Amino acid sequence: MNVAMISYHTCPLAVLGGKDTGGMNVYVREVTRYLGRCGVHVDVFTRSQDEHVPHVLHDLGYGNRVVHIPAGPEVPLPKQQLAGYLEEFAQGILRFAAEKGIRYDLIHSNYWMSGVAAERLKAAWNAPLVHMYHTLGLMKNRIARSPSEMEGEYRIEGERRVLQYADQIIAATLAERSQLHFLYQADDSKITVIPPGVDTSRFYPIPVEEARESIGVPQGDGLLLFVGRIEPLKGLETLIRAIALMREQGLQCRVPHYLAVVGGDPSASGENINAEMVRLQALRQELGMDELVLFLGKRAQDSLPYYYSAADVLIMPSHYESFGMVALEAMACGTPVVASQVGGLAFLVQDGVTGFVVPDGDPRALSERITRLLTEPGLREKLGVQAAAYARQYAWENIVDRILDVYRSLVPAAG
Repeated sequence: MNVAMISYHTCPLAVLGGKDTGGMNVYVREVTRYLGRCGVHVDVFTRSQDEHVPHVLHDLGYGNRVVHIPAGPEVPLPKQQLAGYLEEFAQGILRFAAEKGIRYDLIHSNYWMSGVAAERLKAAWNAPLVHMYHTLGLMKNRIARSPSEMEGEYRIEGERRVLQYADQIIAATLAERSQLHFLYQADDSKITVIPPGVDTSRFYPIPVEEARESIGVPQGDGLLLFVGRIEPLKGLETLIRAIALMREQGLQCRVPHYLAVVGGDPSASGENINAEMVRLQALRQELGMDELVLFLGKRAQDSLPYYYSAADVLIMPSHYESFGMVALEAMACGTPVVASQVGGLAFLVQDGVTGFVVPDGDPRALSERITRLLTEPGLREKLGVQAAAYARQYAWENIVDRILDVYRSLVPAAG
């Protein structure tokens, strides 16, 4: 079986923690790798953002390729501008397939813009289309706290359009399936719930002292960890205010601790500066917490198991998460998670078993749960062991088997 995997706006090989890099990058990369292990040929098509990067790379193994298609200027662009180059992107994919003499049996698109581009490919190849949204514009608009955070109508229209011609939609959780049904009037018969997975050969518990030594973290002090993009919907302000409450209550004196934020670029300036990073750094200074909240910037994927294993707790105070892959990775490393009770996190994090869930946007509730993990003897270890055991059921081998079942239902002849 030959699969065209579409990831238009972000490359699966990109370093995580950047503006448009996160769980979707991991999903595309790992699904492609594990499909390769199953003997499925996959070409991942993404927009070229750097003319100095070879257009075809074989970094995912098993003969599977990452193909960078020129569409518009080969530089990073805002998503609003990217939507204008979808036809050029689709034409570039068709040219590549013609030049290589390859016929794709199925298309798997990721995020709404990839799905829009896939309409042209589906018609040209007469191939079925499987789509995964990863996030939904109408859900983001529901939690937006300012007009600048609102998604444009062009995205909502694009998401509705993809629903019409996709043969199957993969939803990460039952919550996402419900959101597609009630907000987009999606046909339930076209939706299959399959969560993302975790690479249990990479994400597993590493002894704390070894993990901390590897990443240069001092032994002793409590390490609270946040991993993700620096944007308002991730809820970092709630977390910073929670830590300020903990300090006011004297916890810092009793149990020294600090927060490490992995993601973004705290040293960026000029046109590359992130407004949310600036806002959060100003809040940190206003609260007098420069030494308690450390912005570390982006980190390579290979270093994340060490950060997760070194941490006492991973915190996801998000206002919206379609799934929460970072939480799953941390749990696989034996680290309990404290997360907002929103979207996929409400399903993924088992309250009192693998961590705690708290109301969205509630610094006090968040501080209380973090305090418990730092002060109750044995609680962190107990929840961590249970979290690692729970995460193993999400091993990519199991997840990709379910994705293959969807593929085979649409391409029976491929076997």
